[in-house]
Amino acid sequence: MEKNIIGKMKIDCPVCGGKNTAISITETHEVAYFGEVIESLVQCDKCGFRHSDVMCVEQKDPAKHSLQITTDSLSSRVVRSQTSTVSLPEIGIKVEPGPKSEGYVSNVEGVLVRFKEATERALNMFHDETSQKNGKIVLDNIEKVLNGELETLLLIEDPFGQSKIMDIKAKSEPLTKEELKNLKTGFVVIDEDETE
Repeated sequence: MEKNIIGKMKIDCPVCGGKNTAISITETHEVAYFGEVIESLVQCDKCGFRHSDVMCVEQKDPAKHSLQITTDSLSSRVVRSQTSTVSLPEIGIKVEPGPKSEGYVSNVEGVLVRFKEATERALNMFHDETSQKNGKIVLDNIEKVLNGELETLLLIEDPFGQSKIMDIKAKSEPLTKEELKNLKTGFVVIDEDETE
């Protein structure tokens, strides 16, 4: 995967305000069977702030991508845009886009590790018995998938068509109008019909 850096500069950190403590890097590269993507990263050496995003150069139609995760598919490439919803519906975990959403290029195993880390953070924040019990079940199931003891469905729904699962067994299909209506994008949209 050959990368072409198109911009690299020191900037003031948007979080801690440190003068020239953050670096901003923008680069392009080709992802096999997907096309050209632009990746951006901002990282501060002073406070540790980090934000990354990935965008497809080409315009795509809204789509959902699914893959039954097996030990053979853990290394399959995943492109997740900041506006997509990623879930393991059979395990009961979903990450929807929000203002701090990040796009990334990873593999299926990396997506599972992100879910695992998010669940561990949630367990540290919520202390009621039901949340703790449910969180531990989710963690246990993710661990089983990582160890090849359980198969589950990975689902990515992207209203802007910028995401993809690159595996011969992955399925891609258009999102229906109803599915699109119910998806979060991470952007605030004002419906002109509602404001009149």
